[in-house]
Amino acid sequence: MNTDKHIVQQIAEFIKSIGLKIERSDIPSETFVPGIHIDQGVILYDESRLSYPGDLLHEAGHLALMKSEERANASGDLEPGEGMDINSLEPGAILWSYAALKYLNLDPHVVFHEAGYKGSSEWYIENFESGNYIALPLLQWMGLCRSEEEVAKGQAGFPVLTRWLRD
Repeated sequence: MNTDKHIVQQIAEFIKSIGLKIERSDIPSETFVPGIHIDQGVILYDESRLSYPGDLLHEAGHLALMKSEERANASGDLEPGEGMDINSLEPGAILWSYAALKYLNLDPHVVFHEAGYKGSSEWYIENFESGNYIALPLLQWMGLCRSEEEVAKGQAGFPVLTRWLRD
């Protein structure tokens, strides 16, 4: 098994373990994120078309930040204008995927690869690795990680999440 297949398997198992649905599928058409399509809250992926395994974590982040009823109805490429304000969740999905890769002990470049994030992958890595967690208040507000007050009292702070799904 090569490293990419191992990483895909590791990520898929993690996604299942947190309560999201993910399945291998033949995806015949081109999608916004190569090799990934969302259907009624299920992440479908075609390993032969998947360009970057870490994209699975990013798409899982979008679903994880949705309310459960939104998540169950989410379909398509999760692009803006598909019935949900995906743009407002984008910074949170980026930070969520960072927490997930840290939990999985993956190199940040698995998610923040050279072809993603409009050329800002290294910027995200540098900020997150130095503790500058853009969108942290959003994840705290959603109840996914501890507040600054809880952290000040000695509890583990970000990138540790207290739960992976919004509700």
